[in-house]
Amino acid sequence: MIPANINDVSPEFLSAIFDVEIESIEANQIGQGIGLMGDIYRVGLSISGDRQDVPESVVVKLPSSFEGNRTQGVALGMFEAEIRFYDELAPSIPVGIPKAYHTDIKPGTADFVIVMEDLTRYELVGQSDGMSVEQANAAVEVMARIHAVWWDKVTTPALEWIPSMISARIEYVDQLLKEIYPVFESGFAKYLPAGGLELYQLFAGNYLEINKTLAARSPWTLAHQDYRVENLMFAPGEAVVLDWQGIGRGPGAYDLAYLLGGSMAIDKRREHELALVKTYQSTLEASGVAGYPMEKCWDDYGHAQLMGGLATAMVTAGTLDLSNERGVQLVATMAERHIQAALDHDGPARLNAILANIP
Repeated sequence: MIPANINDVSPEFLSAIFDVEIESIEANQIGQGIGLMGDIYRVGLSISGDRQDVPESVVVKLPSSFEGNRTQGVALGMFEAEIRFYDELAPSIPVGIPKAYHTDIKPGTADFVIVMEDLTRYELVGQSDGMSVEQANAAVEVMARIHAVWWDKVTTPALEWIPSMISARIEYVDQLLKEIYPVFESGFAKYLPAGGLELYQLFAGNYLEINKTLAARSPWTLAHQDYRVENLMFAPGEAVVLDWQGIGRGPGAYDLAYLLGGSMAIDKRREHELALVKTYQSTLEASGVAGYPMEKCWDDYGHAQLMGGLATAMVTAGTLDLSNERGVQLVATMAERHIQAALDHDGPARLNAILANIP
């Protein structure tokens, strides 16, 4: 049985999952505004007698209450992707993944449920606040260990269900960027550094070509594709990664640039990014990845600053209610950070070189 909403998540439903009699539950919604494709609840479990392996609480993820989000999630295959991630891929990941106790989905619909480990004891950091250096280091180490599992191993028939970074989804986004550029310029040009608007304008409509360039020269792995601070939770020296609905196959530098470019204050990123990229590369090596030297990693990282972060900022800005002051400030911060990272890594020269090679 797949619950239609939180009211259908009963003691009986959870008792069947844990094979123990749960007498009562208490559900409270968490993460509003973060898990946009899902409604997320912390559910306390009351049982009699020995708890054995039954946790005191779990997190239950259900489809979004908003019809538009459910429709988009189905169209992009995001709900099925996350279920398959937990069922098929997560068992191979050594660190940084919440334990999933139960998953179920009705294929082709938004009817799904995930019952997972409660991580509310961990710290959640806001996008505007950004990560500390210690949090960034933990996030990068976890990323590298996850990437290492599938490094140069994802171009197989068994994983073709995972969209690539040069798939039809990216072609759709590419066209969308051209359409929404005027809205983006009108609402957010004033927040950008010198040269930023010109680079966004050149970027719009060339996202696919940028992705193709890196995809052709860098090893592929399993990428999260929304690896940012609000999809992470932290404890000292630890990071746990959430929201695996948008997974893709492509260069690992995509996640690395997306994280550091958008989830750190600009000055902090500039001061520490070389050391953090070295941490990524050395962790890959320690996890068994060979033939990916630091020089190559650093260049891929610089190129990837032209990729997902810019697209996410533009798409979010182009669909945002501009009367929402908090939302505007959040997107403005994202747009400024990502374009500054691209400018810091020779974005205009890199993009012009790509365009010069298009037949």
